[in-house]
Amino acid sequence: FMMQVDVDYPDRTAERQMMVATTTGESKSVNAVFKNDDLKKAQSLVKVMPISDKVVDAILELVSRGRPGEDSPDIVKDYVLWAPGPRASQALMLSCRAKALLEGRSAPSVDDVIALAEPVLKHRMKLNFQARSDGIDISTVIKTLTEGL
Repeated sequence: FMMQVDVDYPDRTAERQMMVATTTGESKSVNAVFKNDDLKKAQSLVKVMPISDKVVDAILELVSRGRPGEDSPDIVKDYVLWAPGPRASQALMLSCRAKALLEGRSAPSVDDVIALAEPVLKHRMKLNFQARSDGIDISTVIKTLTEGL
């Protein structure tokens, strides 16, 4: 069984910039955004940030919609080969909290779940060959999953 993985490649200009920037002898300096202690505090804060039942339910609904089953959207039944597991729910929970924290809000919202659905689920789902032959991509599936959240 051979599986094909879709990879988005950079355009020629971006690839040129990457190639030149990463293969020269120049030394680049990096400025720290966080100190170790600050990063650890932020990580701890994200884990204790309050999150409403409405947001938790939206995360669970989104992830479960992505799993083939009787109540799944047709696009999932027809095209999803690998569905998101519990780690997708965990990643969404932490990501939503982190997004709210970075934006200076005291708690995440359902809008955060929708905004982070694609970046979190994109590599936790795999579509079947039929999806590819029908021109369906993972972004389309995830967008369908977020409708009505």
